[in-house]
Amino acid sequence: MAEHAVGARPLRADAARNRERVLRVAYETFAAEGLTVPVDEIARRAGVGPGTIYRHFPTKEALYAAVVEHRLHEMIDRGRQLLESGDPREALFDFVREMVLEWGASDHVLIDALAGRGIDVHQVAPEADRAARSVLGELLAAGQRAGTVRADLGVPELKAILAGCQAIGAYDGEVAAHATAVVIDGLRPPHRGA
Repeated sequence: MAEHAVGARPLRADAARNRERVLRVAYETFAAEGLTVPVDEIARRAGVGPGTIYRHFPTKEALYAAVVEHRLHEMIDRGRQLLESGDPREALFDFVREMVLEWGASDHVLIDALAGRGIDVHQVAPEADRAARSVLGELLAAGQRAGTVRADLGVPELKAILAGCQAIGAYDGEVAAHATAVVIDGLRPPHRGA
């Protein structure tokens, strides 16, 4: 994954790999075990020294922020992939399924943990948050142009729907799969003359 920080100097290949590994391990660890896991433990699991983490992220809060931003960029990248190579009639629905069923439970747990520490995801990574809203808008517009997504739906409603479905996923994966199918049916335009 490319370095997304605006104005940042490109990292050497080994440093970029280490940073990517640290962010992946930190995400998985925080999502599974909460935010109290020590940085030294994340370094151990990532196979790097603590100094490597502190060079990239001077505080634990900076690591949290980077994890959130990294995760948002992964979501943005996946949305763009679906827009570029997927079926525009189904891209939004594929995206919703992936966000809820494949990413949802762990993302929801991490967001709840951050909120419990007084960290607002939207304030931590405002540029990434804007880019995420943009890709949601593009997915929505592509489906609306294709006539497969309701015309009365906007990005704020779509974000609320995703958050609700992810919360269900954190509670029960099987229920989330069924609820997501029901939600996707509701995102489609109403049947005329039914």
